[in-house]
Amino acid sequence: MNSLRTVAHELPVRFVVSPDLSVPLCMGLRYEPGDPYAVRAAFHPLGEGRTVEWVFGRDMLAQGLTGHVGQGDVRMWPTGGPDRGVLSVALSSPAGSALLEITTQDLAAFLEETYSVVRPGSESEQLDLDAELAMLLADS
Repeated sequence: MNSLRTVAHELPVRFVVSPDLSVPLCMGLRYEPGDPYAVRAAFHPLGEGRTVEWVFGRDMLAQGLTGHVGQGDVRMWPTGGPDRGVLSVALSSPAGSALLEITTQDLAAFLEETYSVVRPGSESEQLDLDAELAMLLADS
């Protein structure tokens, strides 16, 4: 196994309300080598004492930087061109939907740091499949 270091970044995000109005949010991204395929995102709506959490695939975030990815509840695509590098993220759930904008430079820096912990393509090396299987069988 590689390093056990967790990567955590706080990034500014824009919640797009309409073409003319967006609201700033803070998004906390967290990557843990024990769950090497996932990135946890916690959104903190300003003025509300609550957090909204989503889990994204690390590879999905990376693919979203260069093209359309996802379907259903989570979709991502780059927008804005080189002068406004933004990742648009469309989220939907039974509770509602949201369109978010994340600066691609900030997200790319976060992803690069995760790659220094677990390099792309080596995620399965972080998993102890025998222990996971034993846990599943013990619950049956």
